[in-house]
Amino acid sequence: MEKINKILEAIDGAVWGVPLIILILAGGLLLTIRLRGLQVRHLGRALKFMVKNEEGGTGEVTSFGALCTALSATIGTGNIVGVATAVGAGGPGALFWMILAAFFGMATKYSEGLLAVKYRTVDEDGHALGGPFYYIERGMGKKWKWLAKIFAFFGMCVGLFGIGTFTQVNGIASAVKDFFDPNSLHTVTIPGIGEYSWAVIVASLVLAICVALVIIGGIKRIAEVSQIIVPFMAIVYVAICLLLLVCNFTKIPEAVVIIVKSAFAPQSIAGGIAGSMIIAMQKGIARGIFSNEAGLGSAPIAAAAAKTKEPVRQGLVTMTGTFIDTIIICTMTGLSIVLTGAWQVEDLEGVQVTTYAFQSGLPIPAQAASFILMVCLVFFAFTTILGWDYYGERCLEYFSNGSKRSVMVYRWIYIAAVFIGPYMTVSAVWTIADIFNGLMAIPNMIALIALNGVVVKETKDYFNRHKNGRLG
Repeated sequence: MEKINKILEAIDGAVWGVPLIILILAGGLLLTIRLRGLQVRHLGRALKFMVKNEEGGTGEVTSFGALCTALSATIGTGNIVGVATAVGAGGPGALFWMILAAFFGMATKYSEGLLAVKYRTVDEDGHALGGPFYYIERGMGKKWKWLAKIFAFFGMCVGLFGIGTFTQVNGIASAVKDFFDPNSLHTVTIPGIGEYSWAVIVASLVLAICVALVIIGGIKRIAEVSQIIVPFMAIVYVAICLLLLVCNFTKIPEAVVIIVKSAFAPQSIAGGIAGSMIIAMQKGIARGIFSNEAGLGSAPIAAAAAKTKEPVRQGLVTMTGTFIDTIIICTMTGLSIVLTGAWQVEDLEGVQVTTYAFQSGLPIPAQAASFILMVCLVFFAFTTILGWDYYGERCLEYFSNGSKRSVMVYRWIYIAAVFIGPYMTVSAVWTIADIFNGLMAIPNMIALIALNGVVVKETKDYFNRHKNGRLG
């Protein structure tokens, strides 16, 4: 297993090397400049559109429903476990790069949502299909269809082997075990696999059943469930983090200083300052993309299903996902980990780091803090599993030229992947996720850079019409 982990880490290092980091940051910077800081100038308007559905649009779900579907896929273990993993591997400075990437990522996410609606297809029964594969093929031209197919293939893989299943289920199983059976007193040996706590086995079985009951209903059922769970759990988690930060507000300035200094001169990381800085950037940006998916090309698949006739409007709504996910939730998690010193505690991994932060920073019993975090993680990860099933299905639908049978087979394979997720090692799970994320991001970022002129033109046209009173 150790040899496999080393191979995976080598592949991950190659995929998430300097070229991809530059591609993502440069793409976000280019779009930010060309859109004249739209993510700042129109954030208020975007937040307003987020809760105010458009009338008269075509699609399958409301704009809010599409956003909640996208948020269901982004607000997950990345916000709780991913941040802890990034800080653990790259130091507190990883949080700085995560936030910076998210700022530019808001412009990226806006562009993704805009292009998704502009180039989508809507058939006679209202079924909408869109995303990077369509804006690559239709926007860049038929000769680029091979790039669209590559994106669709990696999109399926991310769903099955990356963000969608293994990482989420592993996070849920770890949180449930740490709460109900922290000392592994109640275990069973599975032949050929190993010894596992009954809490892990029961959690994976219950989760697989719940996932099956929802995803068989398709996008409308996923959106219905997401619209209930996502806003409620996001508010609960933010409230808990705010309580922790308020109770430890005197430590916040010191934590901010540590984060900024560590971003450029991390300590206690091998390879010298230059090498350490690259590690901090790599882990921060990689985990940031894992969390908010800006540049990945997943959110536009959900955006394409929105009932809207204005690509720019949906782009603004899509952009709020990155703001909520990373700039608010991930920042709160990261600050909690740094100011409590949880990132420095030895022998803690993944969710255990965030659990320690909650236990030591909240004015409530440690058991209560663990329970709250477990519940948040379970529901966040559950909705992420649902969202990524939808993404994977739409990628397969495009890849297989609309084969409904292939989609049904994919659903059952997806449910099976959910069931086996807990039995993968944590390091292997996250490394596999990082690899497929990076491979998925490459064709999408190429398309966004190539089509930046279209994004700018559509944006100018929309706001000119709004200025002239031709929009409500």
